[in-house]
Amino acid sequence: MAQQVLEMRGITKSFPGVKALDGVDISVRAGEVHAICGENGAGKSTLMKVLSGVHPHGSYGGEIRFEGEPCAFKDIRASERRGIVIIHQELALVPQLSIAENIFLGNERARRGVISWSNTLVETERLLRRVNLGDERPGTRISELGVGKQQLVEIAKALAKRVKLLILDEPTAALNDTDARKLLKLIGEFRDQGISCVLISHKLGEVLQVADSVTVLRDGRSIDTLTVRESPGEPARVSEDQLIQRMVGRELDQYFPARTPYTGERAGQVALTVRDWTVRHPVDTGRRVVDSVSFEVRHGEILGIAGLMGAGRTELAMSLFGRSWGRFERGSVELHGREISTRTVAEAVGHGIAYVTEDRKTYGLNLIDTISRNISLAALPRMARRGLVDAHDERRVAERARTSMNIKAPTVFEQVGRLSGGNQQKVVLSQWINTEPQVLILDEPTRGIDVGAKSEIYAVIDQLAARGKAVVVISSELSELLGLCDRIATMAFGRLTGVLDRTDATQEGLMRLLTRTELPEVSGISDENGEG
Repeated sequence: MAQQVLEMRGITKSFPGVKALDGVDISVRAGEVHAICGENGAGKSTLMKVLSGVHPHGSYGGEIRFEGEPCAFKDIRASERRGIVIIHQELALVPQLSIAENIFLGNERARRGVISWSNTLVETERLLRRVNLGDERPGTRISELGVGKQQLVEIAKALAKRVKLLILDEPTAALNDTDARKLLKLIGEFRDQGISCVLISHKLGEVLQVADSVTVLRDGRSIDTLTVRESPGEPARVSEDQLIQRMVGRELDQYFPARTPYTGERAGQVALTVRDWTVRHPVDTGRRVVDSVSFEVRHGEILGIAGLMGAGRTELAMSLFGRSWGRFERGSVELHGREISTRTVAEAVGHGIAYVTEDRKTYGLNLIDTISRNISLAALPRMARRGLVDAHDERRVAERARTSMNIKAPTVFEQVGRLSGGNQQKVVLSQWINTEPQVLILDEPTRGIDVGAKSEIYAVIDQLAARGKAVVVISSELSELLGLCDRIATMAFGRLTGVLDRTDATQEGLMRLLTRTELPEVSGISDENGEG
């Protein structure tokens, strides 16, 4: 059996009011892929921040041994000098700088204090080939790359630091299926080269595909470590159900809720109609990113929108919600058959339309403010008296959301930035539910959160539809759309390529529509007979 390259014993870490880690043990063998799974708030990221020196020695309890020697990292540079490199879920690249500049930022190839650009470019080309980006020029700006390639640049940056243990925190959360498969294949190649990897992921299928062993954390404790396979290529010995049961401490018999039909007075009535919606790229104005898209969603219906990266899904949602993306060319929005203006976010909210962004940390939340203040932000006019926010009403609404959404926090005055990803997602969802919308657009509502939190959010979405809300769900996970939605619209190259009822939809059928190159005229609007 391979020797242990990493041992963490009895790791404890506390924050004000919260014990994030409570005696966690984990061991990683040399040249293995070791996954860490657990619900949001289980302590996965905190454990890796302890290991990498983000939380310095002295701020936690327990012992860390790397390559048989005790470690006391005072900062992230100290851990990197030993060959431990962490790639966080939020990429740490500078968009305005080139690939080469990003790879060696803070780790410059210099002689007598002067950067050697010839060495930098040669080394960059070598690293790019190693991560299967050999067709990219070292001088290309990061802003010109897609998210999948940016992730590979981050890995090349880690390789430049002579990495021995590579920590990847949710590396495929923002990737489409194709880019995710490429990244997982690369992780397998690193294992073959003797590089140990620690993989934090909520995508259990990916964990079982690539990991050799997995440690499950729950409530800050290490629950179990399971051997997935003895050697690469063997079938997994562990099932997703086994991992889920250990992660949440219970079996999720009904992962997706049984649909509760809406039977109110508006049942079957069209809530929102979008016609011929066309938007050009904000910089490359010759390119239509959303091209002649038409669809409708009814009260009590959940409409899914599927598309590969670059299909125009988020651009469609943001341009509908206050035209907050791109250059509007043409199109109309109707609410209950009457044309409305959504030229600004305030107008869209005023008409009863809400949008939960895919990027909760940049566009959805104020991370340095409290749960209570964040939940009230989108509905301040309703909570104000003579221009002043009613603090009692604000707290009452926040407490109700904390209970109904099962937001795990000691009080509603907890800073949102201290919450786990799943609990942050519940806060931003509560924020827009608080506006009492008629139409709710959810963009990647479960990205980067665990199976337990996903199940809870699915239940909330079902409850919203059962109350008569018209819900649009944009998701990169086809299984999520198939399990949750009544109809699924597909997009490719900014165009609508099909609309399928859930009874007719399969993953294979959806993928055919998502990769369609010949784009017919497709409308998601019913004809005179009521058929889409």
